[in-house]
Order: sequence, then structure tokens, then C-alpha cells
Amino acid sequence: MIYITGDCHQDFRRFNTRIFPEQKEMTKEDYVIICGDFGGVWNQGGENKEEKHLLDWLEDKTFTTLFVDGNHENFDRLLSYPEEEWHEGRVHRIRPSVIHLMRGQVFEIDGKSIFAFGGAGSHDIDGGILEPEDPDFKRKKRRLDQGWLPYRINHVSWWRQELPAREEMEEGRRNLAAHGYRVDFIVTHCCASSTQVLLGGSMYQPDIATDYLEEIRQKTQFKKWFFGHYHGNRNVNAQEILIYEQMIRIS
Repeated sequence: MIYITGDCHQDFRRFNTRIFPEQKEMTKEDYVIICGDFGGVWNQGGENKEEKHLLDWLEDKTFTTLFVDGNHENFDRLLSYPEEEWHEGRVHRIRPSVIHLMRGQVFEIDGKSIFAFGGAGSHDIDGGILEPEDPDFKRKKRRLDQGWLPYRINHVSWWRQELPAREEMEEGRRNLAAHGYRVDFIVTHCCASSTQVLLGGSMYQPDIATDYLEEIRQKTQFKKWFFGHYHGNRNVNAQEILIYEQMIRIS
């Protein structure tokens, strides 16, 4: 079985047995995929007591947890885990059965091909990105706090790796080309630029991530595309599905 769900932001209550009773019939050969903003690898100084408890709790589940990265991840830590090959793609293994699906990979799982590409541009940075080493950091932060402007702090709550690197995009192109630009499912955090327009008109601006995914959308044959990021549950069209709290079985 493969289930898919949306952003968690370190809140994994939806995986409680009461809310997700289907797990009683699942094994480690069954999977739940999170469409970004996993948030389970977040604490700056490494695993603290709370984070360790949450990751161990997920590890103790009957199923295997998979996730693409979102824009709200601690990339300093996430990218420090050793890379390995898993189901024909590259991953970071956080726990034996808690696994980060790296960008641009095509995974073969349960007889299904899945193209994974995490990352997205943050929308909650109207106040800008603050640098902790800036001599005026405290003053700027106090001013933004008083003005209720959303902001992020570099290497504390924001990382430039939220948007894809050229090498990651090329990796995705190579892997899709090797599969004849044909997969069963696409799992991302944000969506293609044209899909974003359907979601919010001019509310969301295109960027390097959404434009890249637009290229993928135009070139690739797929059955379903699942993405998170926009905190909603909506069938945008027959193929593209925005998912948040829902748990959808896809295999």
C-alpha cells in the first residue's frame, strides 16, 4: 500500500492509529509519502528530546515514512545525512524507515514509478531574511516583530536550499529522460507555474521551482501529480491534486 499526505511541520498527529486506522493492516513494505514540510529534522543543535521522541515514534509505526523536502526544513541538517540508493533513487535515511526522497529521483515502489522533487519558495517572508551576524539584527527583528511582518532568519528558519540548484534540476531531467518522460506519479512540494495560477491567480508568483515544474509538466506523461505547500485539499484538475491533511491511498 502507498498513502500520500501533505505538509506536517513536525505535527504527526494524523498518523495516530485512531485517525489513521488503516495502518493496522500495514507493514514496513507499505508507505506513507509526505509532500514536503516534513519538519521532523529541524532543531538547530541536532536532535533534542522532543525531536528524537517524534522520529522514534514514526520509526515505531508499522509503515515506512517517506517525504520530499519542503521550504520549511533545516537543510543544514537534512543534507548532512549520508546519501544512499534506495528503490533505484537517492535518499537520506533519517531512521531505518523514515526516509527523505531526494530531488530529481525516480523511485520504483510497489510496481509504481514515482518522480520526486522537493523544495519551494517561501511565501511568508514579506519582512525579508535577517542575518544573525548583522550588527543591527536585534533592532531589525524588534521592528519587524512590532510591525507584525513575517520574516525568516538565515540558517535558523530559512535556507537558500529551499529553491532547487541547477544540478538538482539537471538530475531530474536525466532521470526522467531515462524513463522516457513517463512515470505513474509525481510528488512535489510546490506545483507548476500554470497550476499555481489555477490555484490563486496572481496571488502566487512564479519562481525557478515552479517554472522548472512547468517544464516537467509539459514534457512528462503521468497519471497523478500530488503536491502540498499551499495548505489546502483540492483537485485542481483530473491529474493534479493539492493535498494537506488528507490521507489518500494511491496504490
